[in-house]
Amino acid sequence: MISENDNIRTNSTEAWILAARPKTLTGASVPVMIGVALAIKTAQWNSSLILPAILCFIFAFSMQIDSNLINDYFDCIHGNDDTSTRLGPKRACAEGWITLPVMRRGLVVVSLAACCFGLPLIFYGGWEMVIVGALCVLFAFLYTTFFSYKGLGDLLVLIFFGIVPVYFTWWVCVPEELQQFNPTILGCGIACGLVIDTLLLVNNYRDRDNDKRDGKMTLVVRIGIRNTEKLYLYLPTVAEIIVFLCLATAMQLTILEVVIFLALASLYFIPHSKTTRKLIAIKKGKALNMVLGMTARDMFLFGIMTAVQIILIYEP
Repeated sequence: MISENDNIRTNSTEAWILAARPKTLTGASVPVMIGVALAIKTAQWNSSLILPAILCFIFAFSMQIDSNLINDYFDCIHGNDDTSTRLGPKRACAEGWITLPVMRRGLVVVSLAACCFGLPLIFYGGWEMVIVGALCVLFAFLYTTFFSYKGLGDLLVLIFFGIVPVYFTWWVCVPEELQQFNPTILGCGIACGLVIDTLLLVNNYRDRDNDKRDGKMTLVVRIGIRNTEKLYLYLPTVAEIIVFLCLATAMQLTILEVVIFLALASLYFIPHSKTTRKLIAIKKGKALNMVLGMTARDMFLFGIMTAVQIILIYEP
C-alpha cells in the first residue's frame, strides 16, 4: 500500500497512483451499481447486460480519476493547495510529486482514454451517448475551475454523480424498445446524487475556513456550520424516501417488502448516524479526514443496499 508519507519520486508510478485517489472510486461505482440493478429488473437478467455494464464502470472510474487530476492541477495553480494550511490529504502537484507540465499531459491522456472507453456505448444507447460523454468531460473541468467557487458544486454532484450515471447506465443496459423516459430511474438517480453529495459536504465542511479565506463560496460557507450538519444528517433520509416512493409507485408493496426495504435501509442509516455524530464532535481540523473515509464507506453501503432493495422489490 502506497502511503503519502513514503518518499515519492517525481512523476513516478507511485505519484500517479496517489494523484488518482483510488479511494474515491467508490463514489464512481455506486451510481453505476444502482443503474445496473435497475436494468436487471427492467429487462430481466441476460448476458447482453454484461458488456455495457462493464463499459459503464470503466468510464465512471476513468472520469472519476480525470476529475481528481483536474482538481489537483487547477487547485494547485490557483494556490488553494497551500501545503502549510491544507487540511485534506496531500495533493500531487502541490507536493511536487507530479510537475505541472507532466500533469497537463496526463489530463489530456486520461480525458481521451475516458472518451475511448465510453465511445463503444453508442452501440447500446445511440449517438446521444457522445453528447453525454462530452458533457461529463466538460463539466469535470468546469466543476473545479468555476462551479465549486460559486457554491454550485453540490448541484453538479447531484447531476453527474446521480442522475446522469444512474439513468444512462440503465439506458445502455436495457434493450432499445425499453429506452424511454422512466420517472423511477430518474428518482433513483436523484437519490443517489443526494447521498454522494454527503462526501462533498464533509470535504467542504473541513475546508470551510480556508475556502472562505480564498473566496471559494461553497455551499458550506454559504449556509454555515449548523445547517451543514443538519443537511449532512438528513440528505440520506430524503434519498431513502425517494427510493421508497419510486419502488412503491412502480407496484403495490406488501408488508413483507416494506419490512425488507426498511431493514436494508437501516444497514445504511445506523453507520451514517454514527458518522454524523463523529462529524459534529470533531467539528474542525485534519481529524475530519477520518469522517471523510467513514462517509465513503457509508456511501458504498448505500449503493449496495439500494441495489439489493431494487433486485428484491422493484417490479417495473
